Amino acid sequence: MKTILFTLAFMIASLFAQAQNDAMANTEEISEGTTITVTVPVPNDEGTVIIGLYDESTFMRAAPLQGLDVEIVDGKATGTFENVAPGVYGITLFHDKNGNKNMDFEANGMPLEMYGVSNNVMSYGPPQWSDAKFEVANEPLTLDIRM
Repeated sequence: MKTILFTLAFMIASLFAQAQNDAMANTEEISEGTTITVTVPVPNDEGTVIIGLYDESTFMRAAPLQGLDVEIVDGKATGTFENVAPGVYGITLFHDKNGNKNMDFEANGMPLEMYGVSNNVMSYGPPQWSDAKFEVANEPLTLDIRM
């Protein structure tokens, strides 16, 4: 049951990641907040890494507050969220190896593409907000997230 819930939650999140990114591109530039730079090691340069920034109300439930679709260069993907207000956030990401902008799953619900969560928390069930959350102050933040 946990696998099914995790699968559904991640599918919903990945479906909205690009839509949220497009919506952010159509809004005026906000000059408040700080930056969060996320670096992810990736075993190959195929596809992209899709990264979502969430607060507690959207984590594993809805579209991210901000979404990035990051190119992989020399086995590393680095993306930066801009204008992030101080607060508590969580990040999910996945290696979109085939470029379809969705996280792909096996028939039994197991992910076909590598994924990661802030604080590098990995478990057999869906990521929990309490494990993935981190605090953002007024200073730029750099995170290394493993898949």
